[in-house]
Amino acid sequence: MQHSANADSATASFKPATRREILSWAFYDFANSGYTTVVLTTIYSAYFVGVVAADLDQSYPGLGTLLWTLAVGIANFCVLLSGPVVGAIADYRASKKAFLLVTTVACVVATGLLGIAGPGAVVAAMALMILSNIAFASGENLIAAFLPEIATAEKMGRISGYGWSLGYFGGLLTLALCLGYISWAESQGLGATHYVPAALLITALLFALTALPTFLWLKERANPRPLRAGQSYLAAGFGEVFNTLRHATRLPDLFRFLLCLTLFQAGVATVIVVAAIYAQEVMGFDQQQLIILIMVVNITAAAGAFVFGFAQDRFGSVPSLAGALLVWIAAIVFTLFASAARDVWIAGNLIGLAMGATQAGGRALIGRLTPEARNAEFFGLWGLAARAAAILGPVSYGLTNRLTGGDYRAALLSTLALFIAGLLLLLTVNEARGRQAGQAFATLNPRG
Repeated sequence: MQHSANADSATASFKPATRREILSWAFYDFANSGYTTVVLTTIYSAYFVGVVAADLDQSYPGLGTLLWTLAVGIANFCVLLSGPVVGAIADYRASKKAFLLVTTVACVVATGLLGIAGPGAVVAAMALMILSNIAFASGENLIAAFLPEIATAEKMGRISGYGWSLGYFGGLLTLALCLGYISWAESQGLGATHYVPAALLITALLFALTALPTFLWLKERANPRPLRAGQSYLAAGFGEVFNTLRHATRLPDLFRFLLCLTLFQAGVATVIVVAAIYAQEVMGFDQQQLIILIMVVNITAAAGAFVFGFAQDRFGSVPSLAGALLVWIAAIVFTLFASAARDVWIAGNLIGLAMGATQAGGRALIGRLTPEARNAEFFGLWGLAARAAAILGPVSYGLTNRLTGGDYRAALLSTLALFIAGLLLLLTVNEARGRQAGQAFATLNPRG
């Protein structure tokens, strides 16, 4: 999350969160996961390449995929720049929840409007996609900023896992509703230009409804604090980022893991935004097959996130994450050599298990390695790493695909390289040493 958050109040000073409040926090993952699964992963990504940008893609092979990945990259670049400022304003005004409401409304509205961009309306589709993704990513940053306020370091793994696993079920429900409508529409002889806009409206409406528990029960625990004389929110936001970066040499394992996370999350981000395109363009999956595949993957991902949360707390983050990355590597290699639909199903379920584990695990390990009372401050760098990853991975895939004339397998090799590099760097991270460094740093640099 792009959250500068050097709040005056230490995490330990917050009143313990109730179960209802923890559930309401986790329910936001449930709410916004429909956007990820329908817009980024399954229905709209394939629709953009196969329908909206189809003419361009036929004339210039790989251009449709490149434009899609560029839209994702542009959105995340905007959040990379705006996040520290939004975080600073949310911190100083103690208004994370208010900003979360704004980003949620913006994402819901932009998602609903995406369907108006029909075949050939590439610019309009990209503009609405960028707007919705900026709002989505900003909301992710803001909701994650609440984690250090509602969970102790010892429970961050499992509570983070609760959120991710619940989120996958949210994506599953959204896809199920969309599949039901698409099946009906196709039985009536209606095509993608009818049922995709309807699926986007379903996604937007469900996001709005299921986000309500978060706004009803999640509390804003931070206290407002004034800016220094003459200081702007821009200066405050980026000042926090630069101030945090100054600690790199004193917290080497934390910063090494941030780099590691950027690499493997770039791979994860790529799979999220091109999986349906790959299955459609390379393996010949139709819309219903894509949806059913991603529904099953959501179930395995939910199981992976839930189980991994406990495994991480019990066995340590680094060994658990290393195991998850090995599964990722195996899944990508399996996909490269896939020759039949069943191969894609096997690879997809391996990806689901690994995705649930890495998504939940990365967020929790940052919390474990950061100095006490500075969790949210360092979560700002987690947000920067996540946004950088969402630019690096998809754009490198899109460029490789375009430069090779639409060779999707060659592009997938760039994604495999990201996971391998992330694993090798992860093996240099010492969790115990990193936690000791964090504790020593907190003792010598207490938050006043």
